Amino acid sequence: MTKKESLQLFEEQKVRTVWDDEQEKWYFAIVDVVGILTNSDDYQKARKYWNKLKQRLKEEGYEPVTNCHQLKLRAADGKMRLTDVADTEQLFRIIQSIPSPKAEPFKQWMAQVASDRIDQMQDPELSIEQAMQDYKRLGYSDNWINQRIRSIEVRKELTDEWQRGGVNGTQYASLTDIITKEWSGRTTKQYKHLKGLKKENLRDNMTNVELALNTLAEASAAEISKQQDPKGFHQHAAVAKSGGSVAKAARDQLEKKLGRTVISPAKAKDYLLPPDDEAR
Repeated sequence: MTKKESLQLFEEQKVRTVWDDEQEKWYFAIVDVVGILTNSDDYQKARKYWNKLKQRLKEEGYEPVTNCHQLKLRAADGKMRLTDVADTEQLFRIIQSIPSPKAEPFKQWMAQVASDRIDQMQDPELSIEQAMQDYKRLGYSDNWINQRIRSIEVRKELTDEWQRGGVNGTQYASLTDIITKEWSGRTTKQYKHLKGLKKENLRDNMTNVELALNTLAEASAAEISKQQDPKGFHQHAAVAKSGGSVAKAARDQLEKKLGRTVISPAKAKDYLLPPDDEAR
């Protein structure tokens, strides 16, 4: 299965999804849906609820749940973990078993997600427009959004290089850590700790300067990779360090001019637009 993982937003709550190119269908992380429908922000509670519901549906002889797919999705700690997923038809049946006032709105949202994907396949620019709308709805400034979209494009270019060079997808986090530590002096985990983040995405909580430096590091690594054509993890690790060093040099020069560090503990809620500004 050729699959593409992404995050969808339902009422500003994240749902991990995977698009299957071959079958042309979405798979949804069931525990994310359960958490939304049961109003639970606690992943463990949502998982326990789903485990009990899954057992009940199996006892009722509901075959699609018995044959439930599992795919590796990125967990809150950044690691790829096997997760129960369901396609649209399976998920409709599961939703029917969860008493929730959000059930019907969620079904309508699922139908819209499927429709949007078909449109985006015909016009890739719509995917970028959707991401911009999502960030705008969350309150990010236009300037930050433009940088974030560019950083997503650069990141995709870099991971394409890693894939081309024979790097396993499970090693992406290690290469990212090398890049991040080289330019910022911190691993991704340490950087998130500085900002007081847990489940949140680090890039979504970077300031404009931090995001610019991180994008420079990843873009540099991608360009160096194209020139050197590294093979395997160890060669790509050296390239990652080189890419990070480019951004480190830029950071050092900027901090010398400013007389202060540009690595900030600020997170998204500290610099999102106030409601009044967002509405303008």
